[in-house]
Amino acid sequence: MSTKGSPYARFRRALETGNLALIRGAAAELPSVDLADALTVCRLMRDGEPGAYEAAALRWLSRLCAERAVSLDDALEAAVALRRLEDAPWAVEVLSELAQRPRRR
Repeated sequence: MSTKGSPYARFRRALETGNLALIRGAAAELPSVDLADALTVCRLMRDGEPGAYEAAALRWLSRLCAERAVSLDDALEAAVALRRLEDAPWAVEVLSELAQRPRRR
């Protein structure tokens, strides 16, 4: 391992910069990006690449439904929160909580 750390450490540093090009490059080195980190990327895209945000939000919602133990009502709440991410302070909290739900069996 180099002195710059693991691929995940590089990804975390890229997230901290908010630079989507660096984030994409660092994410490409990972086998996968966990749901909580993917939410951070979505939030950054909402501000930095609004044209690409909807596709990213839909991918995140799809992953939430596939990976976590959520109900149909949870999925609806997540969709509303993703739509309101920019103007509703509660949205980040709702999405973060859903991303921490137990894995689907």
